[in-house]
Amino acid sequence: MTRNKAKATGKRRDAKKKSAYASAGVDIDEMMGSLIAVKKMVKKTAVKGLLSDIGTFGGLFAAPGKDHILVASTDGVGTKLKVAVMAKRHNTVGQDIVNHCVNDILVQGAAPLFFLDYMGTSKLKGSIFKDVLTGICKACRQNGCALLGGETAEMPGLYPKAEYDLVGTIIGTVQKKKIVTGEKIKPGDLIIGLPSDGLHTNGYSLARRIIFDKAKLRVNSRFPGTKKTVADILLAVHKSYLKPVVKLMNKITVRGMAHITGGGLVDNVPRIMPKGTCAVIDRAMWKTPQVFQFMEERGKIDHEEMYRVFNMGIGFAIFVRAKDADGAMELLKKEKARPILIGHVEKGASKIKLLG
Repeated sequence: MTRNKAKATGKRRDAKKKSAYASAGVDIDEMMGSLIAVKKMVKKTAVKGLLSDIGTFGGLFAAPGKDHILVASTDGVGTKLKVAVMAKRHNTVGQDIVNHCVNDILVQGAAPLFFLDYMGTSKLKGSIFKDVLTGICKACRQNGCALLGGETAEMPGLYPKAEYDLVGTIIGTVQKKKIVTGEKIKPGDLIIGLPSDGLHTNGYSLARRIIFDKAKLRVNSRFPGTKKTVADILLAVHKSYLKPVVKLMNKITVRGMAHITGGGLVDNVPRIMPKGTCAVIDRAMWKTPQVFQFMEERGKIDHEEMYRVFNMGIGFAIFVRAKDADGAMELLKKEKARPILIGHVEKGASKIKLLG
């Protein structure tokens, strides 16, 4: 696992070199001590197919059978990390990056095999590193994938003091005959939405401007209209939809899926729509969470723009045949996924139409 390198070129041979590098802002001892502290935790993410332990230069994983296709995705937590730094709460962002990547490959019908992370910072703090990795390992276990490797880079001067970046890459697999592309979506199909748990990992640049700059709230302030703090609302974990959706796919034909991330419903749903079809979304079918209502009003943001920046309460969309909709809703309810029938598909040149 490349994390052992920690962007520290060359091995320290004496105390003088150690002191020089540490004085330049890179403390290898802090890095190695932190790695040892989380090693047992990482091992608990092991799954069938894992062939190597952390500490090697490259992670090894057995390739799936010939009838399987590998699916990969990479993403970052983004400026949500600034809120974590402000709140001094780092145990959730690791879950965010894993779950985000899991949902991205789930759209193609894939289940995760393994995950790799990258953490870049100006100055590593062991306690923060451990909290972040704890979140990553927790989400990997919950999603049934191994934490195969990672990289932690100390680069003084590149990142603002006390801040860091967090990026993840996931590899999953799906049987060729079960790949979901959206190309089979047809007029008459129905659209089921699965609720989000807040902003997930998108729109934080605008959210921070409204909440902290315009509304003058602090991370420990009570969020208006709720009993939670600003930190509780903004650091709510990006939900994984893997378990209920996999159970659904094993029982019912799923025509298409969309993970509602950056670009909201407006930009993400059209990505899977075949030519000549239009997704008609009825916004009256669900109640917009308070955090979005507050930001729209206090920030004076155009209503339509809100649906291009934020998920507005719907984190995942599933397209099914009309005859399968009742069964799909019942199954998802049993899985406590809180499904909402949010729209349908019709013929049209525009790929999405928002009502309400």
